[in-house]
Amino acid sequence: MRFLSFTHSGKASFGAVVGSGVIDLGRKFPDLAHLREAIGGGKLELLSKHASTAPIDYSLDEIEFLPTIPNPEKIICIGINYANRHAEYQDASPARYPSVFMRTRGSLVGHEVPLLDPPESDQLDYEGEIVMVIGKEGRRIPEAAAPEHVAGLTIMNEGCLRDFLRHAKFNVTQGKNFEKSGALGPWLVTADQLNPFGNLRVMTRVNGEERQNDVTANLRFSFRYLISYLSIFFRLKPGDIIATGTPNGAGARLDPPQYLTSGDMVDVEVPGIGILTNPVAAEEL
Repeated sequence: MRFLSFTHSGKASFGAVVGSGVIDLGRKFPDLAHLREAIGGGKLELLSKHASTAPIDYSLDEIEFLPTIPNPEKIICIGINYANRHAEYQDASPARYPSVFMRTRGSLVGHEVPLLDPPESDQLDYEGEIVMVIGKEGRRIPEAAAPEHVAGLTIMNEGCLRDFLRHAKFNVTQGKNFEKSGALGPWLVTADQLNPFGNLRVMTRVNGEERQNDVTANLRFSFRYLISYLSIFFRLKPGDIIATGTPNGAGARLDPPQYLTSGDMVDVEVPGIGILTNPVAAEEL
């Protein structure tokens, strides 16, 4: 099943996507405040059964998409995790552990919502990523048990401001957390519909031109390993977001660099999940 978060007539809710329609589960299950709570309460199977026979409430073009999980406790991002991406940095030495950083909720928008190009920088960049959504709480999770802890997958455009990434020597927080610089969506595809641990492909297009294309077989740190490693120090909670890294082909690495500007359109596609689409707009002061 595909689950999403959205607003309709100014009211936030969550629901299931069936065909080109949306079933408003937030209205029909008022004891569940949001999708994260539905995941944490183990309700996705119940909601899937309800949605399989329920009438459509809205068409997709009647809603405004919110980030798949609008209120995660943690947004965990993995850097330089594809082998070819690692080579872009001209460093062939193997890394012992993943590069990990965090994002804030306010740095992400939903599907079809504009990414904001801020006046402080002209280096807004795209990064298409596959995202795991945690479904079951855990710490010190063995790799073999990782599938038990994944509710499903969604997509992120892990947008950033490249020059702000270089403001300090040992962190990237500034460049990764500009307001509305990235996106999460369009929906969550549950693990029973798509194997999160299979060989998945992620592609990014800017104005229809393919910029990124790679498969998870080329990850330096697998999804299973990431869950196990992160759970050493984090208590992973239902609704937590893990963005698993982006392939090579980001705008900063092209010759010459090609950053995003107002009017651009960015698509991040993962077959089996869908396409996350966002226009780019200049941020108004």
